[in-house]
Amino acid sequence: MVAQDTDASNGQTQPNSDYDLSKPITSTQGMRQGLTSYGDAHFSLFLRKVFIKAMGYSEDALSRPIIGIINTYSSFNPCHANIPQLMEAVKRGVQFNGGLAMEFPTISIHESFASPTSMYLRNLMSMDTEEMIKAQPCDAVVLIGGCDKTTPAQLMGAISANKPVAHLVTGPMMPGSHRGQRVGACTDCRNNWAAFRAGTIDIEDIAAINDELAPTAGTCGVMGTASTMACILVALGMMPFAGASAPAVSAARLRIAEQTGRIAVSLASSTTLKPRALLTRSSFLNAITVLQATGGSTNAVVHLLAIAGRHPDVAGTIDLDTFDEVGRRTPLLVDLKPSGDNYMTDFHNSGGMLALFHELKPLLQLDAMTFTGRTLGEEMAAATLIQVPRNLSCIQPFDEPLYLASSLVVLRGNLAPGGAVMKASASKDRRLTRHSGKAVVFHNSADLAQRVDDPDLAVDADSVLVLQSIGPKGNPGMPEAGMIPIPRKLAAQGVQDMLRLSDGRMSGTAGGTIVLHISPESAELDSVLGILRDGDVITCDVNGRGLNVDLTQEEIAARIRERREAARASKERDPRRERGYRGLYQRSVLQAEFGADFDFLTANGPGEI
Repeated sequence: MVAQDTDASNGQTQPNSDYDLSKPITSTQGMRQGLTSYGDAHFSLFLRKVFIKAMGYSEDALSRPIIGIINTYSSFNPCHANIPQLMEAVKRGVQFNGGLAMEFPTISIHESFASPTSMYLRNLMSMDTEEMIKAQPCDAVVLIGGCDKTTPAQLMGAISANKPVAHLVTGPMMPGSHRGQRVGACTDCRNNWAAFRAGTIDIEDIAAINDELAPTAGTCGVMGTASTMACILVALGMMPFAGASAPAVSAARLRIAEQTGRIAVSLASSTTLKPRALLTRSSFLNAITVLQATGGSTNAVVHLLAIAGRHPDVAGTIDLDTFDEVGRRTPLLVDLKPSGDNYMTDFHNSGGMLALFHELKPLLQLDAMTFTGRTLGEEMAAATLIQVPRNLSCIQPFDEPLYLASSLVVLRGNLAPGGAVMKASASKDRRLTRHSGKAVVFHNSADLAQRVDDPDLAVDADSVLVLQSIGPKGNPGMPEAGMIPIPRKLAAQGVQDMLRLSDGRMSGTAGGTIVLHISPESAELDSVLGILRDGDVITCDVNGRGLNVDLTQEEIAARIRERREAARASKERDPRRERGYRGLYQRSVLQAEFGADFDFLTANGPGEI
């Protein structure tokens, strides 16, 4: 006997072939995909429907393409405060176009509410995202995120899961105001805090500014990591043009969410628009071009390396040298903090990513595919570009750049054989981009906090500040501590920038002449960064792409031998014996030059990079 079900539309009972034991379950769509293993596929589907019907769904609803919506809302994540409204808008787009929207949670990461650092949790979030996408019956998935490490974690997991996905970011916040001037998180957080440390603004001012820096929900309103990654998602072809810049609290953001739901339904039936098929090396070259043209976050270098490392066909074709090669031919065109003066609302009002793409057209891979099923060139041709008067736009013409080329540079030398990164366009004192000075070495964050403002610290404006032990393993989690504060006694003298070096990261909202991501990190026993001492002469040459310490190979080798002997005699706990996620992290995390992903999550698996 064939099982019967009631059709909610007319009350009539209809045959349901799902329970016909004479027919094998072969579909890989809807409720029939990824069945829980009970040893009987028909029973697995039967039981799945038993429980999903407890949610009130009819057979008609369950027969539609299932669009998963990842919910990263958290009371600890103000960048994601608008996610409930965005999910409702996505659901409209899904259901207006014949799909069934099903939301489900993953962990949520916020930069200021994650200990020891948000980067420590990025790989965990990518694992959560991958496994939840694979475990649940979704024909396509909308990834909703925003805060810095969320969007790369989601794309890393999505590439590994390889189901069709569409990205939706929460969007940038609006700027606030203090004493008649616009302020916004988080470049102005850092600038004003530096002024407070230097004594040029008082405690009443810093308290008043604290109320205005983040006046609405959304991500930082400058070209920090969140906005950079949003622009990169558009460049990768994973998000609509306006999706990168529409304010979090705007009606435009909700319309983009509805559009994303519609696109997700169309993706559900596609076999050619899964992440691994859609994303190619050309997609990543476009992303790097946009990173350089926007003066984007150095964090994006680590994230893009990790994302590329998840892709079986792209892994190994994108490395640090690729970023430098693209940078040499790409001008900085977007006048946004920290490399300029404006905010993301200005970028949006200037035409956003579509306007930027038109300026960058000579450099773009226009045949790269997008998640709509059309190429980037076709999408640009189909979109209407609203012309903005030149004096009202923060996007420079291609032949009138803010910075000729190489907004982000890759440095190498005996101090960074695996490479290091600097956002040269954010240097506040350009003479420091070619500079030699004596090292002042801080051994870790605690040492920095204890000594940096000591009046007796042997430091002057020409010194090179070095911070060790904040790399992927050293902290652990590679914190955004690379913007070493100017010693207070120098700040009080008006010093606003110094050459600073570390194996850690820097917020994309920050500026200064700062070398980051030095590889191998100081926690590695053979790291030259790890054997630096006060007084060592360090030379940084951005034009020559060099980062070196004035030590002979013999001196370096002797110090490394000394360090190895000290490590053998040390009673420090072996990371191989650490429990839980911390142990997993320290045993498995790769160096920054490989994206600081876990070795076992890369496309090639452990032992391969």
